[in-house]
Amino acid sequence: MSQLALPLDWRQWNEPLSFIVGEANRLAVRYLDRPAIWPVRTALLVGPRKSGKSLLGRAFAARTDARLIDNADNVPEEELFHAWNQAQETGKFQLWIANEAPPHWQVSLPDLASRLAATPTVTIQYPDEQLLIDIIAAQLERHGLIVEPETRAYLSSRLERDYVAADRFVDRALILAAGKQGAFTIPQARAALQMATPSVIDPS
Repeated sequence: MSQLALPLDWRQWNEPLSFIVGEANRLAVRYLDRPAIWPVRTALLVGPRKSGKSLLGRAFAARTDARLIDNADNVPEEELFHAWNQAQETGKFQLWIANEAPPHWQVSLPDLASRLAATPTVTIQYPDEQLLIDIIAAQLERHGLIVEPETRAYLSSRLERDYVAADRFVDRALILAAGKQGAFTIPQARAALQMATPSVIDPS
């Protein structure tokens, strides 16, 4: 697991260190680590729900004193247009966050559309098997539940490759654990999976 494998100077911020770097988000982390190479002072970070976009964005903003605009696709277009211009005029970085890239926004303001076309977009992808297991294990370990290798192996072939599904699995696992600490076992994992997807019968 590569928990918080962010560049060292990213660690000095005031939130719990809970972002895990994997193949799905490594390029995004690398790009945000080098704002000096950005062609403009604004960048857009997109990715699936629960993928850690906002957490990564807050880390970037804390490190660089950048302005963070979350849910940018729901912000009025005039406001985004003026924010983009302000970033270029003042030299202060801005990071906009959204679930999808601008082609899905249906931007009606031509001046904003042209600026978005010049804005680099970095994407967090859906998780691979390793990252998904690492995320689940890290969240459970924060509550005192240790996911042993055999339980990781059991889950790896049964989990949906989706951050929201992983989040729901953790919620159900914590309900089943009922405040207990120690090893998170295969029977517990099986029960949590059945709670999440009761129509699925586990052949094992």
